[in-house]
Amino acid sequence: MSGANFILLINLSVAGLLAAAFMAVALHDAGRAPARWFAFGYLLGMVYSAIEFSIPAFSDARLPVVAAFAVFLAATIAFNGGLARKYGVAPPWSPMLVFLFAATVAVYFVQDLPRQSLVRMMAYQLPYAVMQFVGLAIVWSSRQRRGRLDLILMGVLAASGLQFASKPFIAHALGGWGANPQAYLQSSYALVSQSLGTVFALALALLTLAILARDVLAEVISKSEMDMLSGLLNRGGFTRQAELAVLGAVRQGVPVALVIADLDHFKSINDGFGHASGDRVIETFAGLLREAAAGHHAAGRIGGEEFAIILTGTNLAGARLFAEGTRSAFGTLPIDGLPADNRCTASFGVAELHPGETIADLMRRADEALYLAKNAGRDCVRVSAGPGGEWPANAMVVSSRSG
Repeated sequence: MSGANFILLINLSVAGLLAAAFMAVALHDAGRAPARWFAFGYLLGMVYSAIEFSIPAFSDARLPVVAAFAVFLAATIAFNGGLARKYGVAPPWSPMLVFLFAATVAVYFVQDLPRQSLVRMMAYQLPYAVMQFVGLAIVWSSRQRRGRLDLILMGVLAASGLQFASKPFIAHALGGWGANPQAYLQSSYALVSQSLGTVFALALALLTLAILARDVLAEVISKSEMDMLSGLLNRGGFTRQAELAVLGAVRQGVPVALVIADLDHFKSINDGFGHASGDRVIETFAGLLREAAAGHHAAGRIGGEEFAIILTGTNLAGARLFAEGTRSAFGTLPIDGLPADNRCTASFGVAELHPGETIADLMRRADEALYLAKNAGRDCVRVSAGPGGEWPANAMVVSSRSG
C-alpha cells in the first residue's frame, strides 16, 4: 500500500469520526443547525475518500474522478452552510449550487486535456479554493462579535484556500499527479496533497468544534446566571458582571455607579392580591430596568424584590437622576391584576465607586443608602456617603417622594 493510500484511509476514518462528533453536538441540542451542516459536510468527505480509494479499480476513471470532485466540492459547500448558520449570515445557496454545477461540468470537459496540463489541474483545485474563501467571507461579514477562535478560523480558511490554489504548482514541481487517474495514488504529489487535506480538515473541524463548544458553554453560563421571572441577571450573574464593569471602569479611568432598588410593601401585594400579581409587579419593574440598561449596563434581580443596576461611565449625579427617573416612571405604571388606583413604588440607594474600593464596598454603601431611603418613608432616593463618611456636595439634593 502506498503512502497516499494509507493517508486516504486515514482521511476516510477521520471524516467519519468528525461527522460523528458534529452529529453528537447536533443531537445534544436540536437547535444546533450549524452542527448538522458540518456533520453532513464531513459525511460527504467520507464519500469522497471512498471514491478516490476506488478509482484504481475502474478502467475508465472519467466518471469517478468527476464524481469525487463534485462530492468534495459539495462537502465544502455544506461546511459553508454550517458557517453561515453559525454566524447568522444568509447562506448563499443559489450561487454556491450554480458554482457546483458549473465547476463539475468544467472538470468533466477538461478530462480531454493532457493530464499534466496546468489548466486541467487548476480547474480541479481552484473551485475548492473559491469555496474556502467564500467561507472566510461568511465569517468576515458576520455582525456577531468575533473572538480569538473566530479570527483563527478565518486565518485557517485563508490558508486552506491558498493551499488549494497552490496545488497545481506543487504537482508540477513534484513531477505531476500520475500518468493517469489510476496512478494518482502512487505519485509523490498524492501523498503531499492528501496529507495537506488531512491537516486542514482536522484544523477546521477542531476549530469549529471548539467554537460550538464555546457557544454552548456561554449559553449554559448565561442560563445559570439568569433569573427566569424577571429576565434579568440573578445575584451571582449580576455580581460577576458588576465586577467586570468595575475593573473596566478603573482601567479606562471612567466613573461607575451602582443603583439598588427595593419594591415597597411587596409582601402586602402578595398577601392582598396573590403571588401572580406580585410576579407581575416584579416583571414590570424588571422591564423598566431592562429597557434602561439597553445592553450597555448590567441589571439584575439580586433578591426577592430587590434589584440592582451597574452604570458604567456614570457619576453619582447621573446615577441619582437615573434612579429618580426610574422611581417616577414606576410609580405611574398600572399593573395587571391590581386595582386601577393602586400604584406601586420603590426605594433606591445610589453609590459611586471611589478609588481603592471593590464591588463589595460599592454594594455595601448602596445598601446603606437604600436603608436610609426606606427609613425616610420609602418611594425616594438616597445617595451614599464616601468611604470615609464624607457626603458628596450634591447629597442634600437627592431625595424626592411622590405626592
